Amino acid sequence: MRIKSAIATLSLMGSLFVSCEKGGNTPTTPTPPDTVATCVTHQEPEVRHDSIWGAPFDTTTQVHIEDFIPKNKTLSNVLLQYGLSQAAINQLAHTSAPVFDVRKIRPGNRYHIIQNKIIPGKDSLPVTAHFIYEINASEYVVYDLRGSEITAKRCERPLQRKSRLVKGEIETSLWNAVVGQGIPFALALELSNIYAWNIDFFGLQKGDHFTVKYDEIWCDSTFIRIDTIYGARFNHCGVDFHAIPFVQNNRRDYFDYEGNSLRKAFLKAPLSYSRISSHFSHSRFHPVLKYYRPHHGVDYAAPTGTPVSTIGDGKVIYKGYSGGGGNTVKIQHNSTYTTVYMHLSKFGKINVGSFVKQGEVIGLVGSTGTSTGPHLDFRVYENGRPIDPLKLKSPPVEPVDSTLKERFNACRDSILEFLK
Repeated sequence: MRIKSAIATLSLMGSLFVSCEKGGNTPTTPTPPDTVATCVTHQEPEVRHDSIWGAPFDTTTQVHIEDFIPKNKTLSNVLLQYGLSQAAINQLAHTSAPVFDVRKIRPGNRYHIIQNKIIPGKDSLPVTAHFIYEINASEYVVYDLRGSEITAKRCERPLQRKSRLVKGEIETSLWNAVVGQGIPFALALELSNIYAWNIDFFGLQKGDHFTVKYDEIWCDSTFIRIDTIYGARFNHCGVDFHAIPFVQNNRRDYFDYEGNSLRKAFLKAPLSYSRISSHFSHSRFHPVLKYYRPHHGVDYAAPTGTPVSTIGDGKVIYKGYSGGGGNTVKIQHNSTYTTVYMHLSKFGKINVGSFVKQGEVIGLVGSTGTSTGPHLDFRVYENGRPIDPLKLKSPPVEPVDSTLKERFNACRDSILEFLK
């Protein structure tokens, strides 16, 4: 897929769009987050003109070392190489506890060391003055090692909100095009979550198109997350699927043009990032057995270890090895529908008789049983008879209450006018 039209970055305060939330007749746009860094601190470090991540730094007498936490190494392994004693490291961990648990330090995260330069004839080893650990793109911890008592300070870098309007057209797939056009991959995930009950993203057609208005959160030049989605329209196979955000019963949900919830009784698919390698058929040539026989399911090719989720709430009625189906899970959703998930490499944290919620991981993609490669064989039974999972229809739940319909219609019309 490639996106044909331009992507506009809009000023949030100058936007014509309004968000519709319960509690007032006039919708308002969200207030941008405070961009002043905030810290939870034990002791403020000395303030100087030059600094690195809030730690004082003198370029004439100190050096700055930047590196990444290596795999299979502890905090002690990292800090011992910079001259800290084990006693000092233990004190650092103890002091850090109220603001950050050092056991949560992760391999691959960046850290910084500020050391005093060696003075010939006086020092034999450089002395470490500060250790700085980046928790994520916006949060970090500064450890001051200069005094007899180590201090710890947790800080957050300023965040910026960017409002965007994106219009696109499908060529091959949503995910490839989003990344190729410089749009955060997270937007594809958000759209697939919003439309999970309505659009099969494994079956998008060339010419399908969408428009979405949303906010991004950035920290300097680093993308942090997708924040508020104000509305979307996705045209799939010539049919418009609207996503209108609206609050009722203290819950923000997405609704279609008529005010029906986009959430359905079942998800459209039990896993993400895959392709359909085999469809539902009453006579399919089996790639292993080399003869024709019914295939009453849909095969989703996906890498081993891909999470498999239940498409709806239900009760686990089978968990075990099932001959050619390999590791298999069966879930009874109600008196009508049962779903089956086959060829799993591992089971989720479930047991026969346990209840699972929609979207809960019940296993991982594998190639157990009679299989030529990693995939999920997904099956749906209606009143005991196998049906094509891709044709499973599910009624909407929790539509907009009739007492709120007028306010919803006003919100919807405002959003659709903007998305034009």
